[in-house]
Amino acid sequence: MKIKNIIPVIILALMPQLLSAQFVSDVSKRGTTAAPFLNISQGARAAGMGSAFVAVADDPSAIFWNPAGLARLNNHGVTFDHTLWFADIGYNFGTASFNLGDFGVLGASFIASDIDEMNVTTITEPNGTGETFNVRDMAFSIAWAFNLTDNFSIGFNPKVVYQGIWKMSDYAFAIDFGVLYNTPFDGITLGMAITNFGSKMSLSGTSAVVLYDEDIQNTGNNGRIPAELEMESWDLPLGFKVGVSYRPFKLGDHDIILSIDASHPNNNYESINVGGEYTFNNIFSIRGGYKSLFLEDSEESFSLGAGFQQKLLDNVSIKFDYAYADFGRLDNIQKFSIGILF
Repeated sequence: MKIKNIIPVIILALMPQLLSAQFVSDVSKRGTTAAPFLNISQGARAAGMGSAFVAVADDPSAIFWNPAGLARLNNHGVTFDHTLWFADIGYNFGTASFNLGDFGVLGASFIASDIDEMNVTTITEPNGTGETFNVRDMAFSIAWAFNLTDNFSIGFNPKVVYQGIWKMSDYAFAIDFGVLYNTPFDGITLGMAITNFGSKMSLSGTSAVVLYDEDIQNTGNNGRIPAELEMESWDLPLGFKVGVSYRPFKLGDHDIILSIDASHPNNNYESINVGGEYTFNNIFSIRGGYKSLFLEDSEESFSLGAGFQQKLLDNVSIKFDYAYADFGRLDNIQKFSIGILF
């Protein structure tokens, strides 16, 4: 299929996003959802491609981006990813995928924060009370994906989400859903994913217990009545993404992937991610991309990445991936991944 015939297909696929009235708008709706860590891109390979991965989704990290991609995996795989986030915060991401033959592919994943303990301070003791507290973000999921036809795949990823700070916490249940479709046009794949569709979160616990004086004007009453602060409930960061990936050629030792995603979240305006990957001899890869196009005040911008894969045995390979993403005034983040395919 000639490239002049491919371009209209891509434009038509993204037209609803391009015509959105809010498309070129300031960053907004930030801080209006719970568990924002679910928005952090996982997997160094995908992050290096500008997080434009919904229509690529061809490695175990597909469980995060588009669970339908798991159905395209012909082997088993285990990966571990570490993110160096801001303010000495880290996030760990692990995946496992198992090909069940005619029964599809089963996957599992976890996301866990890596945050040091912090000192408890109060108005009367600003230097610390001697106590410390923890902040924990976690999510666990089990996915199932299968091919409905040779060209159409579908996947589901139910998950449990947890957030805790000091002596308050809450759980939520959610599900991701995705599809992948190999179009009749040579090298073009369409992807769609809905992520984090689930229940609301509201922190509760002993940290919300306070002593309340219902009449501060009266000095003779009981001014230490036990009460509990009721927290607001917040939605999870629901997201809808559509994407297109294009392999212009895969010839001999050379393989190129170009991808573009359009994102419609419930806690921000619409944006577009673009990325690409070049692989030589199925061993060395270089990647680049740009995230959050058309968000005028977004700190996210370009990303770069590289990867190395080597066979250890006939059916066992090990791979390493690295990604660097610029965050403007917030400096940068880095990702490191290691995986085994067998």
